[in-house]
Amino acid sequence: MVTRDTAWPAGTPCWVDLGVEDIGKAKSFYERLFGWQIGEGSPESGGYAMCEVGGRAVAGIGPKQGPEEMPPAWTTYLASDDVDETARQVDQAGGHLLVEPFDVMDAGRMAIAADPGGAIFGIWQARTHGGVGRANEPGSLTWNENMTRDYDANQAFYRSVFGYDFGDMSSEDFRYATLDLGGGPVGGIGEIGPDTPAEIEPNWATYFAVDDADDAAARTAALGGTVIRQPWDTPYGRMAVLSDNQGAVFAVGSDGASAEA
Repeated sequence: MVTRDTAWPAGTPCWVDLGVEDIGKAKSFYERLFGWQIGEGSPESGGYAMCEVGGRAVAGIGPKQGPEEMPPAWTTYLASDDVDETARQVDQAGGHLLVEPFDVMDAGRMAIAADPGGAIFGIWQARTHGGVGRANEPGSLTWNENMTRDYDANQAFYRSVFGYDFGDMSSEDFRYATLDLGGGPVGGIGEIGPDTPAEIEPNWATYFAVDDADDAAARTAALGGTVIRQPWDTPYGRMAVLSDNQGAVFAVGSDGASAEA
């Protein structure tokens, strides 16, 4: 378990939030799946609600942004000491700035970008809101990974913008590396192989820790969600890929499927 009351180091996946059509429906789903305590969002924030475990923030749920055809989705935010400078570096390194930096009341300053492979991510400069207050325990964030069809270009991009080193974990059939800062992993980057269906788009995947991945998959289905990939064993625990009852995709991991968030 990790708890934190201050801003996360630059480059660390520090926050995740969900953009959906129906915030109330999402709140009910995740309260019942993860046991989150979810407050009422203010009208000024479009109803954006904070999700907590044990009194500490673990995620946010807010209104879907962007074009009408954009599906509900979880967004990973990478910490920055200066979001305006990071946004400039994104452009210089071959990424695309989708939302220019702006202030989120007194909570922080943010931007939304896409990497050269097309995966969307957020950039967060903390003020009063440092990011996740709990990680690597059931109901909280445990891992974030960038899945891309342009593995080499994305590695170069993220090294340039966020200063990552890479811990290669590739096998004969799969290219994968940890994103390392300060000598330790903070996330991962993997290649979407040529045999993967074309409809699987580049993305930043969000993993939540659970006590039992099989139970989480069964409860997801019972709550109206979908089991995209049935639970399977890995060297880092048992995992499953799921989507909620509005179609937003996320993953769960149990029995050691965690890293420093």
